[in-house]
Amino acid sequence: MHDPNCIFCKIVTGEIPSRKVFEDDLILAFHDINPITPVHLLMIPKAHLNSLSHAQESDAPALGRIMAVAGRLAREQGADDGFRLIVNTGRVGQQEVMHVHAHILGGKEPLGPMLPRRRA
Repeated sequence: MHDPNCIFCKIVTGEIPSRKVFEDDLILAFHDINPITPVHLLMIPKAHLNSLSHAQESDAPALGRIMAVAGRLAREQGADDGFRLIVNTGRVGQQEVMHVHAHILGGKEPLGPMLPRRRA
């Protein structure tokens, strides 16, 4: 199922070009057009899924595939000493495109804290 107004669905169908790094029947991975780290990929399920908060059991194969492939893709792109996998969800999670997507962020240098440090 695709949403004709969704930018990521348009990337899946080829309406909008992308720099693909991986594709199978369930997911697509491509370079982010505005990278914030030397390695910045997006991984999306091919079927439209609005947000992670809308995921159901039937979405498990695609979501699991994202998790299973992320490490290999990160290493192949140069994040061989670790990476961050982020899924922003909903307004509070600052999801900008309403199609589930995971960011792979990495490079040669540490990424800095993800969360504010707790005070002792």
